[in-house]
Amino acid sequence: MSHTPHELADDFPGQTDKIHALKTANAHFARLMDEYHEINREVHRAETNVEPVDQMAETEMRKKRMALKDEIARMLAQA
Repeated sequence: MSHTPHELADDFPGQTDKIHALKTANAHFARLMDEYHEINREVHRAETNVEPVDQMAETEMRKKRMALKDEIARMLAQA
């Protein structure tokens, strides 16, 4: 398993302009981005044992991160 943070710019290459436009124009999208970055940092800290958590908690954090990324992807596709 990779311990590299899942940055949205890396996950959605070529869409940084669209991400920025949506973030500034859509409060819901901006909130999703903030939540994604927060949970992404938590997952990365757990994976690297900076802030260890049990396996169940780490799995739940990953599921939340994926759900947020799915919603962000859906909004990017519709924009």
